[in-house]
Amino acid sequence: MKSRLIFVTVVLAAWAGLVAARLYQLQVVEHERYVEIAERQQRDDLTIDPPRGSILDARGRELAVSVRVDSAFVDPSLVENREAMLERLAAIPEIDRAVAARALARPGRFAWIGRKLAPEVSMSLRGLDEPDLHFLQESRRCYPMRRLAGPVLGFVGTDPHGLAGLEARFERQLRGSAVERTVLRDALRGMVQVPAMSFSEAQPGLDLHLTIDATLQHIAERELRAAVERHRAASGSVVVLDPNSGAVLAMASAPDFDPNAFQQASEDEWRNRVVTDAYEPGSTFKVITAAAALEANLVAPSDVFDCEEGGISVKGKWINDHKPFGDLTLSEVLAYSSNVGAIKLGLMVGDEALYEQIRRFRLGELTGIDLPGENAGLVYPVERWGRRDGAYISFGQGISMTSLQLAGVFAAIANGGYLYQPYVVAGVGRNGHSEPLVERPVLLGRPIDPATALTLERMLEGVVDEGTGKAAAVPGYRVAGKTGTAQMAVAGGYAPNSFIASFAGFVPARDPALVAVVRIDKPRGSYHGGDVAAPVFAAIASQALVYLGVPPDRQAPLHWPGELVADSGPEAGTEGVAAAAPSAPEAGPQEREVVAGE
Repeated sequence: MKSRLIFVTVVLAAWAGLVAARLYQLQVVEHERYVEIAERQQRDDLTIDPPRGSILDARGRELAVSVRVDSAFVDPSLVENREAMLERLAAIPEIDRAVAARALARPGRFAWIGRKLAPEVSMSLRGLDEPDLHFLQESRRCYPMRRLAGPVLGFVGTDPHGLAGLEARFERQLRGSAVERTVLRDALRGMVQVPAMSFSEAQPGLDLHLTIDATLQHIAERELRAAVERHRAASGSVVVLDPNSGAVLAMASAPDFDPNAFQQASEDEWRNRVVTDAYEPGSTFKVITAAAALEANLVAPSDVFDCEEGGISVKGKWINDHKPFGDLTLSEVLAYSSNVGAIKLGLMVGDEALYEQIRRFRLGELTGIDLPGENAGLVYPVERWGRRDGAYISFGQGISMTSLQLAGVFAAIANGGYLYQPYVVAGVGRNGHSEPLVERPVLLGRPIDPATALTLERMLEGVVDEGTGKAAAVPGYRVAGKTGTAQMAVAGGYAPNSFIASFAGFVPARDPALVAVVRIDKPRGSYHGGDVAAPVFAAIASQALVYLGVPPDRQAPLHWPGELVADSGPEAGTEGVAAAAPSAPEAGPQEREVVAGE
C-alpha cells in the first residue's frame, strides 16, 4: 500500500513537473512567439485612407467630394463553406464572381470582396446576413455635376490616388493623411473595433478652390458639344479667360467623360484638349505678324498692300490666296484674312524680328498652368528656318501652339500688353477658407506695348464688324477677334480634307471681361473658322456676359473712320484654303507642299 502511494506521488510529481515545465516554456521561453500568433489571429491592422479634400468652383459649388461608403472583406481562413458563400455573393449582380472566388481562395487572414461599394450594393451584401462577411467604412470620390469639367478635374482610382487632371496634379494637398485602423475578432469570430485600441483620427485633405465657374463651364460645354455634333466634327475645345489676371473661367473639351465612371471612357476622352493638343493656328496667327510690324513701327493700319489678285511667288514657289484680293489696307488684310497680305507683312518684318515677337509671347514654351499634361507647342529656332518658313509662319503654318497659348496672346492684346500665367486653382484650405498657393496674377512679360495693343484691338473689331468674323458678333457689345482655318498637319505634309476651324477673341472689345478661343477639329461640310467656330464664340459670350452682369456697350463706332466700310472693300465672310503650286520639297524643319490659310 505504501509503495503504491509512493508510486502515485512520484507520477503526480512528475506530471506536475512536466506541466510546470511546459507552462514555463509557453509563458516564459516562447511568450513573445505566442503573443505574436495571438495578435495575428485576433487583430488586423488596416490602412484606411482619409476623405480627400473637395474641389469647389469659383462660387463654392462642389465639383468633387468624398463620401463615406462601405467596403466588404472576409477572413478566408475562417470561411468553412467557400463554395456556398461564393454562390451567395455571386447572386448579387454587381459582385464579380471571379474576384470573389480569388478573395475566398486567397491565403492569409484578409481579402477584399468589394471596395467603396455603391449604397445599393452594400445593402444587398448586408442582406445576406453572412457571419463571415465584414464591413469597414472608407471614403469614395464622387462628382456631383457628373460630366462637368471632367477632363479638368480628372479622377481618382480605388487606392485612392489622383490619376488625371487636378486630382493628380494636387494629390499631395487633396489626399490628407492615411490612418491605421485596428480590427479585433471576438469569440464568435465576428469583427469588432475596440475603443481602447482605436485608430487615430484621419486628417482630411485640403479643399481646392477653382477659378472655373460651374455656370460658365456648363455654357461652354453645351455650346461646344452642340457645335461638334452639328458639324459632325471629330473633337473640339473651348477656353475662357479673365484677360486681366489669367484666371480660367471655363475650359471645355469634346468628347468628354463622367469621372464617376471613368473606366467606361477612353483615354482620348480623358484628354484636356485645351492644354494637351497643339495645332497649327492658321490665320489667327496673323495678329502676331501684325504685332511684330507695329512694334517695329514699320506700318500703320491704313497702309496699303497689293495682294496680287490671288497669289504670290516666294523664292520660286507660288502660294495661292484663298480668293483674289487687290489693294488692301493692313486693317483689311486682317479683316478679310489675306494670306498674300500677311506674307508681305512677314517679309517686311523679317525672320529675326518675327521670331523675336513669337518668343515675346512665350510661344514654344509651357505657360506653367497648374494642370498636368501641358504641351509647349513647336517653334523652331530661327536658325533652322528654311528660305520660305518666315512666309509660311506669317499666316500661321509651320508653327504650333495650344488653344491656351493662343488665348494668352489675345488676352495680352485685350489688357494693354500684359502676358499673364493662366491658372485654375485660386487657393487651398478648409471650411470655406482658402489661401493662394502663389501670389496671383503672375506676370510673364509684356510682349507688346499699350499703343500696339490698342491698334490691334481696333483692327480686330473690324474683323467682326466687316470681315470674316461677322458670325462672332454679340448684339449690344463690341467684339474683337480673328478667325482661323488650318489644314491639319500630319507626318510628311497635310491631311487632305481635314481642317481645324477656330476663332479667338475678346468682349467687350474696349473693356474686356473675357477672352475665349474656340477650336473645332475636322468639321464636315463647312470648315471655315468664320462659319464653324465664330458662332460658338458668339453663343458662349452672349450668355456669359449676361451671367457676369456686364452692361452693354454705349453707342460708338465699330471701326475707324474711313476703314473697313462694307460697300468699299472685298466681299467679307469667306474663308478658304490656299494651295501651293507643286514643286520639289525644300529641306528644313517644315517641308510642305500644301499651304493652309483662310
